[in-house]
Amino acid sequence: MSDTGVRTARATDVPAVARVQAQVWRRAYGDLVDPAVRDAFTQAAFEPAWRESLQSPPTPRHRLLVATEGETVVGFAAIGPATDETDATVGEIYALGVSPAHRGHGNGSRLLNAAVDTLQAGDFATVTAWTLNQDEPTRAFLTSAGLQPDGAWRDRVIAADGRTTREVRLTAAVTDRTDTAS
Repeated sequence: MSDTGVRTARATDVPAVARVQAQVWRRAYGDLVDPAVRDAFTQAAFEPAWRESLQSPPTPRHRLLVATEGETVVGFAAIGPATDETDATVGEIYALGVSPAHRGHGNGSRLLNAAVDTLQAGDFATVTAWTLNQDEPTRAFLTSAGLQPDGAWRDRVIAADGRTTREVRLTAAVTDRTDTAS
């Protein structure tokens, strides 16, 4: 296997991040949304938002990380302050995705570890992530890494007719457990 790693995204990574997002969303939402909506999940559709997020992040605490195999971007994680909390110490993984062709190589684990490390370095004490209720693989991945359902849920509109799907929130403490100074 080629060299693998995780780094902060650069402007030149935008097309690759958008491509991976399109692949991941088609797989995750493909059976839930209307075909016309699914067909709109394209690299071209996602590029402007990623370009904007890198050029003008909503806050200095927002980050976009990419997983790489060699020089190829194969995954991404978008993180920052939690969108549903007023507590400034709660961070959120907004999105975490790995290209289906590059799963099983440790990229998701590397991204998740880097996301948590970055949140911790940014003085976040807790991390949250929202996942589709039906997305058992993602939920299993996140819970195996220590995030647990905290009882919060929300319904996300996924169709023009108002159809929704449920998301559940997973949470974990990210404080440095190795710091035992008293």
